[in-house]
Amino acid sequence: MAAIISLYPYNPLLHLWTCSGSVFLKLEKQHLGSRRWNNLVELAAHSNPKILKTNRRSRYGQALSPYDSDDGDDDEDMDDDDDNDDVWLSDEDFAEPTDFGVNSKRFKSHSIEGKDGQREREWGDRSYNNERSTKMPRRERVALLQGNGSGKFGRNLKDKKYPLLSEEIVLDVRWLPLLDYLSTFGIKESHFIQMYERHMQSLQINVCSAQERLEYLLSVGVKHRDVRRILLRQPQILQYTVENLKSHVAFLRDLGIPNSRIGQIIAVAPSFFSYSVENSLRPTVRYLVEEVGIKEKDLGKVIQLSPQILVQRIDISWNTRYMFLTKELGAPRDSIVKMVTKHPQLLHYSIDDGLLPRINFLRSIGMKNSDVVKVLTSLTQVLSLSLEENLKPKYLYLVNELNNEVKSLTKYPMYLSLSLDQRIRPRHRFLVSLKKAPKGPFPLGSLVPTDECFCHQWAGTSLDKYLAFRQRLLLKKFAEKYERKM
Repeated sequence: MAAIISLYPYNPLLHLWTCSGSVFLKLEKQHLGSRRWNNLVELAAHSNPKILKTNRRSRYGQALSPYDSDDGDDDEDMDDDDDNDDVWLSDEDFAEPTDFGVNSKRFKSHSIEGKDGQREREWGDRSYNNERSTKMPRRERVALLQGNGSGKFGRNLKDKKYPLLSEEIVLDVRWLPLLDYLSTFGIKESHFIQMYERHMQSLQINVCSAQERLEYLLSVGVKHRDVRRILLRQPQILQYTVENLKSHVAFLRDLGIPNSRIGQIIAVAPSFFSYSVENSLRPTVRYLVEEVGIKEKDLGKVIQLSPQILVQRIDISWNTRYMFLTKELGAPRDSIVKMVTKHPQLLHYSIDDGLLPRINFLRSIGMKNSDVVKVLTSLTQVLSLSLEENLKPKYLYLVNELNNEVKSLTKYPMYLSLSLDQRIRPRHRFLVSLKKAPKGPFPLGSLVPTDECFCHQWAGTSLDKYLAFRQRLLLKKFAEKYERKM
């Protein structure tokens, strides 16, 4: 009996089985159907109650593990929400996350205590459309089961609304209110399957509790469109108490992060909520200050630039990259600290696939190690730029069109961060068309100021005239690119 009960952790009727005996056993058997009831009894004999459909397969025909796992990578069906195309993540281990409830007390995902735990045990007793929670009388619950005719109506409803999900997992009709609510955030059936495979208890949450937690996240700045991404990456967030969420948000505010950026940080690193504030997050911050050398006043800026730094094994990331830059370039510690402060994503980049190829490129165009250190200290985001699509074309334009030498980059490293099509080429061609381009090396200083300042100081013309010229140039460039593809 205990094994069977473990398969239905949020069923309030199970608490009445011991009181009413065979009456409820009969009703539940009718609800499931004789064939599924026999399967349920057979599964109950296994030592691991998480096994459900042991022979289920994904929509791609691959066998899926019946066990719950949190080791999945970024989701396949997240469309194009991820904007981290320039980030090379290392293969180093991340800190092991743990779930904590109020006052940093550890709780298990399948056994939530306290007020919220009581809500979970009252699964099915709340009305989705009502704001208040009402306990359904026992006789009404019995009548409801009897009226459903062995659960045929419920099965037809869930199979009709979520056919793909019903094929992949054993879908409980009691999950429908939660699924309907989460669907309002753009979560599709394929996404529910991903959530289930990552953390199957995430679909067993009381809809009122889930709504309470998501509404709190929206109230602190999380955008409606980002909720889907958050739940796909961290479905466990539906189980975290509001008190737990509040304590983590308060931690961010204590670091000096403005309210306007809280929601963005949560969207980028939702696993942040699974780490203990006292046992994990605060020690990470202390390490950044005491060991790395980041100033306390810069902590807020560093975390805004790279929220993942809070959930990273920062000691391994820092020591590995510090030793590499020191040995490879002879970079002093102060310069490396400045690099991390300006561009903390440096701690995420792979050394072999991210840092080293870009350093070797700067060397290949004639820079010495000391020059590379100057460029990286001034403009560390060079390490995030594509070699083929960004750095190489800008270098060729610098030498062939602007008649500049490589050493000019040590004085104007910002050149490498400017858009070739939107900034560098239009301004150069515009001054040439006005016959105001100086002979010899083109002044890189004219590329740095805003469009208004450029027109006033260098072109001596109106902003509208320059913008019209740039638009024509972009259209011509687009047409040439289209013809090459044809």
